[in-house]
Amino acid sequence: MVSLLLVAGVAAAVFVGFNIGGSSTGVVFGPAVGSRLTRKTTAAALFVGFAFLGAWTVGRNVITTMSSSIVPAVQFTPVASVVVLFFTGLSLLVSNLYGVPASTSMTAVGAIIGLGLASGTLNQALMFVIVSAWIVAPLLSFAVGLVIGRYVYPYLDRYVAFTKFDLHLIQIDRSGSVPRPHLNQNASLQDIVGSISVVVIACYMAFSAGASNAANAVAPLVGPGGSLTVDQGVLLAVAAFGLGSFTIARRTLDTVGDTITELPILASLIVSVVGGTVITILSYLGIPASLAVSTTSTIIGLGWGRASRAATLAELATPSPQSPAVDVEVATGALATSRDEAVPTSPTIGDIARHEEPAEKPAEVPDVPDVGEKGPVDLDQKSLFDSAAAKRIVSMWVLTPSLAVATSYPVFLVLS
Repeated sequence: MVSLLLVAGVAAAVFVGFNIGGSSTGVVFGPAVGSRLTRKTTAAALFVGFAFLGAWTVGRNVITTMSSSIVPAVQFTPVASVVVLFFTGLSLLVSNLYGVPASTSMTAVGAIIGLGLASGTLNQALMFVIVSAWIVAPLLSFAVGLVIGRYVYPYLDRYVAFTKFDLHLIQIDRSGSVPRPHLNQNASLQDIVGSISVVVIACYMAFSAGASNAANAVAPLVGPGGSLTVDQGVLLAVAAFGLGSFTIARRTLDTVGDTITELPILASLIVSVVGGTVITILSYLGIPASLAVSTTSTIIGLGWGRASRAATLAELATPSPQSPAVDVEVATGALATSRDEAVPTSPTIGDIARHEEPAEKPAEVPDVPDVGEKGPVDLDQKSLFDSAAAKRIVSMWVLTPSLAVATSYPVFLVLS
């Protein structure tokens, strides 16, 4: 029976890691693959490599917290481990059904809280710290995105451009007996520097994803009460990530442009740096937190900040009835903007996915209007921020872990 439960636990961990690897690879390397800077196989290999680095270094702190600090490690019996992993996998299903970036980390912790409440072993002091971090992290990400969007982004967008290549940046000459790599002849020095920046930031995001997500897949199986050591858990989690990265992630990479339609590459890179940094710091401290929540909060703040340059914050919070309806989508950790909005200066992921050339920059770059002044192209106040969509996202962030606690608690009461 124990052997069967161990097999079930490993299978559940692989299922969770498989889905994490598939979805995270598409989000992290979508801009790089869409811009033809890397191939899908290269993106998968880079994601697995840097996710392993993040999981092996910083991620083990989160694994330790989730496997032995929230509740004593002895509480993770084979049955309890399978139940926790079941509810973690269930969070992925809820996220997909509602199209909202629900937090796998928060839901996994919610299931562990149910175990702690049922057994009377919950570390309440630690949970206060974790829940406080869950509140502060998205607020901090939102605030940083708001400041950048309102005061910095227009100046970055004025001078920073990303080239969309018809061919990959690195070409392979197979005319000789030995294949020889060479740079795309259309790539300038600025393009090369920009391209390297896109790939480096994607690798950094992969590091953050590995640091925060390895525990979600294997924490219940690790420690004195589990069946695996921390090192074995990290290897199992990363192997599951790789399985998803090299299989279903290829499809995610194809469709990511349709789900993050009008998010410019420049904006996605800002979001990656801010969200990834917040999660890396929390992971170093051993606090399980959600990369999807931090990145989505940054996107909301960035969009609100950009829109607020020509409108007051009060107007954005209470849009007028005359404002035209805007199609807002939420998927894979990003808030999409209006399809009717004027095309941004820098190419968007949607442009790349649809193989369309972005709007050309004018010969003379116009000055950036001051805060409160209308620019040459007016942005609808809801085209970069939609309060109703934001409320729906935040509601799901609260609901998903709450459901995990409410549903796992009676299960563990019966099992105890």
